[in-house]
Amino acid sequence: MKTYLFKVVLEEDPFEDGTMAYHAFCPALKGATTWGYTKEEALKNIREVIEMIVESMKERGEPIPERPEIEVSREAGARRGDWA
Repeated sequence: MKTYLFKVVLEEDPFEDGTMAYHAFCPALKGATTWGYTKEEALKNIREVIEMIVESMKERGEPIPERPEIEVSREAGARRGDWA
């Protein structure tokens, strides 16, 4: 079984009422986004999402990114979605 490594982004994303939540996504894989109430839950969820997307890509014969060329950075003070 082949192992793939993907960068993921995890960021705080509180609800309007102040309840903390975390948003997680993988920029190299379209649609790889999820959330959780804790960092651990968000990371567990994004791992499952990535596994499902990679499996689906394999079934459709699509290439799996071996070395994702997408670089993710965010300037200090930027809000979620304000990517450089």
